Amino acid sequence: MDYEAEYNNRGRVPDHAAIVEEWLTSSEAARAELAARAEMDLAYDTASPRTTLDLFWPEGADDRTPVAVFIHGGYWRSFDNKAFSFVARGLTGNGVAVALPTYDLCPAVSMAEIVDEVRRACVWLYRRLGRRFAVGGHSAGGHLTAAMLATDWAAIDPALPQDLVRHGMPISGLFELETLIGTTLNADLRLDAAEARRLSPLDQAPPKDAVLDIVVGGDESRTFIKQSRDFDARWSAAGAGTRLDVAEGANHFSVILPLGDPHSDLSRRFAALARAAAAL
Repeated sequence: MDYEAEYNNRGRVPDHAAIVEEWLTSSEAARAELAARAEMDLAYDTASPRTTLDLFWPEGADDRTPVAVFIHGGYWRSFDNKAFSFVARGLTGNGVAVALPTYDLCPAVSMAEIVDEVRRACVWLYRRLGRRFAVGGHSAGGHLTAAMLATDWAAIDPALPQDLVRHGMPISGLFELETLIGTTLNADLRLDAAEARRLSPLDQAPPKDAVLDIVVGGDESRTFIKQSRDFDARWSAAGAGTRLDVAEGANHFSVILPLGDPHSDLSRRFAALARAAAAL
């Protein structure tokens, strides 16, 4: 298997730049539309200027409003939350608040440090809102979504519920990391075999009664589709309630565009996960 080609999403999608520009344009418009119901650049940690999150509220929000977290992708090396503000339009349109964290990037920090930063964002959000939430994310954010579900929260703080994150929507995620080691991506990721195994959600245990809606584009590489299929099979066998959606006609960049539409099936499914998490 030529993993260099399999993970080269930009090379596989000739119009990727136009789709990314659509993300950015839609995100700028969403921030303008939702400005009156947004809390921007909230520091969930003081360690870095990037450890912030944006929080968007739906109309009529109260202390029972369901909440979703969306974690951006970029192979742990690029982007920030502002490029994905458009997902707030789809979720708030379904009565769900959405938090979008930013985190530090490789190679300035390790992937393990990124996982810990996103954990701190989740802890900060839980302590502020006092309720559980669903977590979703795209690409590297899909990996980080699974890492949040696999986290031993009580080991971080015994006052936290062990099943703090039980509902997830990883989209085009990476769940087995050893195959990245031989690619040029690893110049920044700096993974060795032991660290790749330690950080691979495929080999970690889901929380009790976990619920996952796993999504991958039907036009993505064989490796991306296999990663989602293997993750679905492994966590389902471990007792998680999983659904696998291989989205026909969607590539690695277009697969998340429906999250900007409150009427899309993808937005409604993510909102349903958030409502289920809030009911715990």
